Amino acid sequence: MLSRTADSMFWLNRYMERSDGLLRGIKTHYILLLDKGVNENLTWRPMLEIFTTCNEEDVLSLEHNTEAALQKLISDTDNLNSLKILITRARENARGMQDHITKEVWEQVNQMYHLINQSAPDSHLRGFEAIKTIDSLTNECILYNGVADTTMPRGMGWNFMSLGKYIERCLLTIEMTNKYYSLIDYTLEEEKDILQWRPMLLALSGYELHLKTYRSSEHNLNALHQVLFNENFTRSVLYTLLRVDKYFKEVTKDNNSEEKEALTKCLGRLVSKLQYTDFESINQLTLQKFLSETRKELVEFSKMLAQCFFSYS
Repeated sequence: MLSRTADSMFWLNRYMERSDGLLRGIKTHYILLLDKGVNENLTWRPMLEIFTTCNEEDVLSLEHNTEAALQKLISDTDNLNSLKILITRARENARGMQDHITKEVWEQVNQMYHLINQSAPDSHLRGFEAIKTIDSLTNECILYNGVADTTMPRGMGWNFMSLGKYIERCLLTIEMTNKYYSLIDYTLEEEKDILQWRPMLLALSGYELHLKTYRSSEHNLNALHQVLFNENFTRSVLYTLLRVDKYFKEVTKDNNSEEKEALTKCLGRLVSKLQYTDFESINQLTLQKFLSETRKELVEFSKMLAQCFFSYS
């Protein structure tokens, strides 16, 4: 497989996975903000800080303005993490390698591109039409995942697509975890109600699993354990890293280069860190550092992977 093709397949799924995560977060916040009595402390700040480069002044002006926040997150082309930009970049990658993806995958990406670029998109983010638009876009992302999973052959292209998907998913989980725990200054001992963690868990599609799995009232620790170490949760850091490891081994099984050894060690250290970290050792003093270092090591692995397989300088 040509390096540029592998690069396109890798980034196609990274952009689509980030789009999916963005839409899940948007839908969660939009719905919860309708009930201001219960969620009085909830604002758009976490989403704006994760998916935009807004300065503090801009965040303050947008965090209580749902219409403006939706426009910034979905259709603002000045925001390089807006849904419109992410889908456009995904389509550019898909268009350049149509021979290597199924017709159904291309059609789904193309359909979502035209949906987000339809005339007067901002008008559909106001009033009662907003949730209808968010639902429609969310369903398109879900359809993409289903179409890709059921139609793509399990060859080298699929392995690179899966690497992109799970690297991006892991980074999103780390970013969201860091953002929501920063709201309580990483204080795990000062117990919060489960409602404190509902936005984060819903945005990661893990709220129902949480209620069925964790029975104690230690909600701070339970939520943290789920997003970091629960191997049954498909968006936990450990689960996604194990998937990255699986598809990395598939990609490199016939590769005996020196770069492979360095990549294997880098990823191995990261996976082992999650597998063998004592959960009881994580506290207010260590949590932020743990999240920051894990993200830094995964980003470094992703850069090394790109240099090895995609000919990045």
